[in-house]
Amino acid sequence: PAEAAPGESRLSPFSIMREQIGARLLASKTSIPHYYLSIEVDAAPLLALRAELNETVGALPSPEKFSVNDFFLKATAEAARRVPEVNVSWEKAGIRQYQAVHLAVAVAVPDGLITPVIRNAHQKSLRELAREAKELAARARERKLKPEEYTGGTLTLSNLGMYGIESFSAIINPPQALILAVGAVTKKPVVDGNDRIVVGQRVHLVASCDHRIIDGAIGARFLREIQGLLERPLALLL
Repeated sequence: PAEAAPGESRLSPFSIMREQIGARLLASKTSIPHYYLSIEVDAAPLLALRAELNETVGALPSPEKFSVNDFFLKATAEAARRVPEVNVSWEKAGIRQYQAVHLAVAVAVPDGLITPVIRNAHQKSLRELAREAKELAARARERKLKPEEYTGGTLTLSNLGMYGIESFSAIINPPQALILAVGAVTKKPVVDGNDRIVVGQRVHLVASCDHRIIDGAIGARFLREIQGLLERPLALLL
């Protein structure tokens, strides 16, 4: 585009990616009846386990430390395995139930957003998920993803916690029926089991669901499963 004079605006043509993003999200928001469920999770056990694991792997020759997001990936995949009713999509002929959890992960790139897919995420260990997510994100930013690596997801995780966002509601990535939005882990006053006010570590999760095929009780079960896994994170290592 031509340079604009000082004080004037400038019109830049849409990139192909931005045009596709706009079309897909407009279709999603206008054709899918979204509803939103949120839950607060005690992140202290998760942070403690992560610190212990990273201290252990830090002594290895090639340490691959875990991020907080790695635990969210594992918990989401496992919760979708336990509550398969969220691992679905709407089709004209009926409800398609997926037998495998292909977890899409939202990654910001210079000219938009892309969702590379971790195939069979429900069968992979925390380490495998961590490694694959990092590799896919790096290749996404380098524009080296193959089409089969960013299509075919059955549900999506979007994390803006690294930007300091405490809570947000994401738009469903069609033809999927659910997207999980993860906020930042924050310190806040909480009431403990002895009715004392103490400093806690909390994170907000928001599930955006397609009400045509995921009822409120199903979405709530899904979030409760994730909450239980994150608050007792040793289960994520099994």
